[in-house]
Amino acid sequence: MRNFNDLVRQAQELQKKLEEINNELETVRVEGVAQNIVRAVVNGKLEIVSIEILEEDLSKIDKEILQDLIFVAIREAQDKAKIVAQEKFRTLGALGGLLPNFPNGIN
Repeated sequence: MRNFNDLVRQAQELQKKLEEINNELETVRVEGVAQNIVRAVVNGKLEIVSIEILEEDLSKIDKEILQDLIFVAIREAQDKAKIVAQEKFRTLGALGGLLPNFPNGIN
């Protein structure tokens, strides 16, 4: 019975650590910038927090290029946020690949 109780205690500790990490990731802010024209900010859970157009004169940028730059800025910010999340989840050991909120775990 002791092994079962230890297992339950470890599972509860792991759940608490996961909740703490998820709470931390909600407050993390990471940015991506595309050609100094677009800035995107995401949190550690890869959610978009803000998008800012840095260029004042958009008349010289066509619509498709601007859309691409927005996409690039978001992708860069999300890639950086994944690295932050990987570092935080690394403390959990091999369980990082089993986490549901990230494609293919956090790898």
